[in-house]
Amino acid sequence: MLLPLTAWAGQHAITLHGEPKYPADFEHFDYVNPDAPKGGQVRLHGRGTFDSLHGYILRGTTPNGVPFTSEVAPTVDSLMVSSADEPFSMYGLVAETIKVADDHLSVTFTLREEARFHDGEPIKPSDVVFSLNILKTEGHPIYQKYYADIDRVEQTGEREVTFYFRSDDNPELPLIIGQLPVLPEHYWAERDFSRTTLEPPLGSGPYRITRVEPGRSVTYERVRDYWAKDLPVNRGRYNFDTVRYDFYRDDNIALQAFIAGEYDFRQEYSAGNWANGYNTPARRAGNIVLDEIEHTIPQGVQAFFFNTRRAKFSDPRVREALNLAFDYEWANRALFHDSYTRAKSFFSNSELAARELPSEAELELLEPYRDQLPEEVFTQVYEPPVHGDRRQRRENLLKALALLEEAGWEVRDGRLTNVATGQRMQIEFLLVQSTMERVALPFIRNLERLGIEATVRTVDITQYLNRVNTFDFDITSMRFPQSMSPGNEQRSYWGSAAAETEGSRNVAGISHPVVDDLIEALIRSPDREALIARTRALDRVLLWQHYIIPHWYSSTFRIAYWNKFGRPEQSPDYSLGFNTWWVDAGKAAHLRGERD
Repeated sequence: MLLPLTAWAGQHAITLHGEPKYPADFEHFDYVNPDAPKGGQVRLHGRGTFDSLHGYILRGTTPNGVPFTSEVAPTVDSLMVSSADEPFSMYGLVAETIKVADDHLSVTFTLREEARFHDGEPIKPSDVVFSLNILKTEGHPIYQKYYADIDRVEQTGEREVTFYFRSDDNPELPLIIGQLPVLPEHYWAERDFSRTTLEPPLGSGPYRITRVEPGRSVTYERVRDYWAKDLPVNRGRYNFDTVRYDFYRDDNIALQAFIAGEYDFRQEYSAGNWANGYNTPARRAGNIVLDEIEHTIPQGVQAFFFNTRRAKFSDPRVREALNLAFDYEWANRALFHDSYTRAKSFFSNSELAARELPSEAELELLEPYRDQLPEEVFTQVYEPPVHGDRRQRRENLLKALALLEEAGWEVRDGRLTNVATGQRMQIEFLLVQSTMERVALPFIRNLERLGIEATVRTVDITQYLNRVNTFDFDITSMRFPQSMSPGNEQRSYWGSAAAETEGSRNVAGISHPVVDDLIEALIRSPDREALIARTRALDRVLLWQHYIIPHWYSSTFRIAYWNKFGRPEQSPDYSLGFNTWWVDAGKAAHLRGERD
């Protein structure tokens, strides 16, 4: 089976469907200022703490900017780089050219002769071979799933490396390989890749880590002789001389630190903070700027996720019943100033969301599984329950009680109890942000009306990651972003093989044969039309199994910053694009005078 993946023999770019926007002789991306000045310092904030700078393994808690291919201050280059104004196109970085074989069973990259690590050593095909193999064998478990369709990698020329595929029906693989971070084999030959470290690992990107205060701050410095600084994909980007992250254990403290001028830029996720948290003299004087930037980025899903590995959540009727007790309308009105849109899909804010009845293409895909799926998958568009007034809330709670009774639970002495085992329904909400407590606590009051004993436990980031990675929780709040072209990562999100793999992103423990089959069909979509239909079919099945209690999303970036920056006139469609900003020397001098 040959697929219409757009790639040319030995060319500069590759795209999943259609043609790349930028030709081989392009000079820069449209959303940058190619003449942006270099210089200045930007201070950002991180949440929690960190105890490792090794971002490619499960162990340890890493700071912002790690893994090292982060957007703002990357220290490791990948074979290719995505443009932020196309759904999924990639352009050569370490790789000068890319060639997909005619039989679609391999892809060959020719590396740039000038590519260098920070110690001056050239980036060689052997480094690329090492990178894939070490990530698959000793890296974070997500890499094993992400690269599962790659059979092997070999050096096939002085500057050539070829990846061989297990089959010819995954058109996304060449782009997935393009994202591969290239790690220095000679550096890791003297170190244990499986161990955490606070030694800044050797990189090759536009920044290097120059200062670390363990658990408190990390500073990235722009590499003045960066080998790729003049390539078209980098022109106008990575303009700050230094990027420093300071870490705060509580977001309320972090907000106050921003207002006090302790750092320069923040993206605001709290509607309450956005409405009321920045009413300060600095903002009224124009020294703090608030802005909303619209975007077309798919928002994926943010939700309370059930841990279905636990027996009490194994029945979809129980999960649906608890969903009926969540009053989103009250939360949006009372807490969020009606600023959010309710999530009704695992692929929110995109054409991939199943927001109509199934199409013929979807029905053709779903029909063989009819006896394994709820009838609603075929006949209804998923809508979360609505709590508009007291009558609706009461009706929803009565429906919830009926579902719980069907699933074998009944209220005894005021406590919801399993009829077969006598076990009481007790639930702990595991949170990492204290701001989510105001959402969970009113929800808990509704659960108590069902006889459910529920509590909230908010922990630090290290404990939170340890518990989530080992699936030691009942319900947790989490967000899963999605791309315009979902693919291999869906295995790690919802696939059965990932359900019992510690550290995987399948926090819900989803293990359903139909979900597995739909993921594989999605990955092998031959064109954009098929990808949309298959993603929507997957969306329907996930929604009607009630694995989540959907939250909300926004189609704008809410940003607050001290008025020291310049930015391009055009913003990218699929990214905030902060790595295209720069420090405006005149604004920065004025701001220093105001502060003095």
